[in-house]
Amino acid sequence: QVQLVESGGGLVQAGGSLKLSCEGSGGTFDSYAMAWFRQVPGMEREFVAGCNWSGYERHYADSVEGRFTISRDSARNTVYLQMDSLKLEDTAIYICAARDGILRSIAKDYTYWGQGTQVTVSS
Repeated sequence: QVQLVESGGGLVQAGGSLKLSCEGSGGTFDSYAMAWFRQVPGMEREFVAGCNWSGYERHYADSVEGRFTISRDSARNTVYLQMDSLKLEDTAIYICAARDGILRSIAKDYTYWGQGTQVTVSS
């Protein structure tokens, strides 16, 4: 019954910014780690950023560190991904995930998944 719903995707020019949101329901989100993954056709699901239950422990993929920021609104069961200085290679479906436990950075450790939101970066 846990549900994750993403929003905020769209079309943006290289160098621009977007902010994604993921709102969860149906679970005890104050004990869940949450993360963002991205996926393109023919590729494995790739970890982008994640945070622990409080939002104060954060981890980023090397490819986005310094450009993306993850934050957590525990009271509203919501995690955000602020994406700045976007590049063409950031184009992907961005998918929100959650797990009951500590922060992990591989997809197989996550139990709950959203449907994803498309981010397209153009030149």
